[in-house]
Parts: sequence; C-alpha cells; structure tokens
Amino acid sequence: MSQKGVFSGLKVIDLSGGVAGPLCAMMLAQHGANVIKVETPDGGDWSRILGKKYGDHTAYSVFATLGKRSVALDLKTEKGKAILWQLLKGADVFIEGFRPGTIQRLGFGSEAVRAREPQILYYSMSGFGQTGPLAERPAMDPILQAFTGIMNENRGEFDGHPHRVAVSMIDMFTGLLGFQAVAMTLIQQQGQSNRGGYLDLSLMHGASMLAATTMIGGYLEGGIAARSGYPNGVYNTSDGRIAFNMVRPKDWALFCDALERPDLAIDPRYMSAAEREKNLAAVADMLRPILAEKPTAWLMKRLTERGIMNTKVNSYTEFLEEEQVRATGVIAWLEQPGIPRKIPMANIPGLPPLESGTRRAHAPMLGEHTVEVLRENGFLQAEINTFLAQAIVAAPRATSA
Repeated sequence: MSQKGVFSGLKVIDLSGGVAGPLCAMMLAQHGANVIKVETPDGGDWSRILGKKYGDHTAYSVFATLGKRSVALDLKTEKGKAILWQLLKGADVFIEGFRPGTIQRLGFGSEAVRAREPQILYYSMSGFGQTGPLAERPAMDPILQAFTGIMNENRGEFDGHPHRVAVSMIDMFTGLLGFQAVAMTLIQQQGQSNRGGYLDLSLMHGASMLAATTMIGGYLEGGIAARSGYPNGVYNTSDGRIAFNMVRPKDWALFCDALERPDLAIDPRYMSAAEREKNLAAVADMLRPILAEKPTAWLMKRLTERGIMNTKVNSYTEFLEEEQVRATGVIAWLEQPGIPRKIPMANIPGLPPLESGTRRAHAPMLGEHTVEVLRENGFLQAEINTFLAQAIVAAPRATSA
C-alpha cells in the first residue's frame, strides 16, 4: 500500500452521526480518503455529547472522527443546502445516518443526489432499515441488543435477567461491515464508467451477522443456545477474579488437577460432559468456594501449565498496562485538543501506527475545517464571512477569519 493510502483522492461527504456510520467514514479516512464530516453548528454530531465531554469531544466522537475534516453547516437553511450541493460536486461517496425519510425531506435523498452527481456511491445507515414497520423508529446499540435476541443470551449468572453488553459492539461491527461494503464496491468499480450506486445497512442487519452462530444455535435448540458441559465463566478468587474456558474433552480432568482436587475428576456427578451439563449451575456452585480460596496468580499458572485458557479479569487501565499490549504495539497514545492527557487508541491493522500530530491521528473540533473546506470548494472569503455572520456555517474563532 502506498503511503497516501488506497483511497487517496477519494472525496467522501459524511452526514452520519453516532458510531456506526462515522466509523465507516473514519476507516475510509484512515485509508487516505478526503472525508468531510458535515455537522450541525448547534452541537455537531450527537456522539460529541455521549458521556463525559472534553472540549468538543467525548470518547465516542474522538474515535469516530479521526482523520476527518469537520464542517459545521446548518442544513435547515436554503443557503446551507446550497453549500452542501457545492461540497457534493465531484464527490465519490455520500454517507448519511438519519432516520428514514429525514434526509429525503432535507432534499438529499439518494435519487436527488445521484440525479445531480451520478458517480456518487450513496450509503444509508439506520437502526432498523429503510423499509418495514419499524423503519422510522429511532434505535441505538442497546435497543438492537434487545430486539435481536443478543440481550436475551447475556443473562446474569445470579439474577437470570437479560443484560446489555456494555460495549457498543453492534455499532462497531456494523461500522466495519459498512466500510467493507463501501470499500469493496469502490474497488469493484475501479476503471468503470458506470460508477456509483446505493448501499443500505442497518444496525439490525449488523447485529444479525454479529450474533450469527448463537442465533442459529438458539433457533435450532428452541430458545437460548445450549451451553457446553463445562462451568466456564468468571469466578472470584482470594484476591480478584479469574475467567477460564474449557473446550477439550480432557480439560475437565486437567482442571481438577490444577485445583488439586483430583476427586472431582472421578466423581460420577461430574465425570462426563453430559452429566455436568444436566446441572451446570450446581457444578459452578460447587466450584465457587474452592476457587475463592486460591490466589489469582496461582490459578493462572496452574491452568496455563495444563493448556486451559484463562486470564485475570482486568479493568481497561490494567489491560493497557499489560506487557503483552506493549510488546505487540496494539495501542497508540495520542494527544488531542481539549483532552488533558494522551489517550489510548487501537492501531488499525494493515496501516502504520497512529502518531500524534498527523492527519490520521487528529480528531477535529466542531467546524475546525469549515473555512478551509469552503475555500477549497470555490467559495470566496467574503462569502464565507457572510455565512459565518448569518450562522449558516460555524468555525472555531481561530479559524474563522
């Protein structure tokens, strides 16, 4: 891959918000595309208010805006719409994440955009899809976890209650699926005169792919997918918590040996996977006091020596301090405006490590590039000053002159 990236020269207009749509556009930017993120002057992309704010950013918006340029533009005004049409001239990709019907009411539906700019690959991101009875309902990751059955699979060990997985996994996975779909379409169309098209992806679709194996198992088994005959999970130790996972037929005997309880390996109630599976909760109850007496490091050493997958349960901070993380270079530490200290950011496979001070590693402030982008797209400074005065566009004070 060249230093400029495989999508160098590609122009992307990103109107999406949140995580999934912006993640797709961020990945295009990381691969060299000129991604112009169009945001409302009144607060910007709503990911900028998710969680604790650091200047113009939250943890969500920092990640999803890396490598982009931000333009703050009021699309509720006719002049704002005219500016967007100017930005769309010669663009290759248009990404939107409004509820179905909203972008059409603004005048930028796929048919309208591709009538004027037929070369554009138009990508729509939504919660439930563009059609069907739920199309116009708002939805975020937790709602789709519940709707698609994922939450039902994630039941509390003690309360049996469905719980949300506390990571925006559907958003993240769907964003990567979107990038895959857009990237493969662009590559397929290279050198063709008949470029452009329409792509539609929803969080519902992404969740369906994310949960494919458990969804198949749950459907075939008439409910929640069957568990294995092993008491896998998270257990308290004398000084923390440990997680382990057994899959091989020989693992139970090795596990019992690691605990210095060989009697459990020959106990007829636990000897076979079939017997354990009959009452897995009782097996886990039996193990809890045994494991609670042992130090985490002692258990990890003995389980590892016997080839049984295990780890202590880390916080994010503890994970970042692990020697394995440093040895593999998975994490880059980046400086960002408005954030008081360097932040951890996972490097992107196949690309050079992220470095502070580079375009790829910079998360823009709201409207940071408004003036720059408008100039590039044919607007005179006098016009831009008028737009700023009329609040049609916005820019940080230092860049508005």
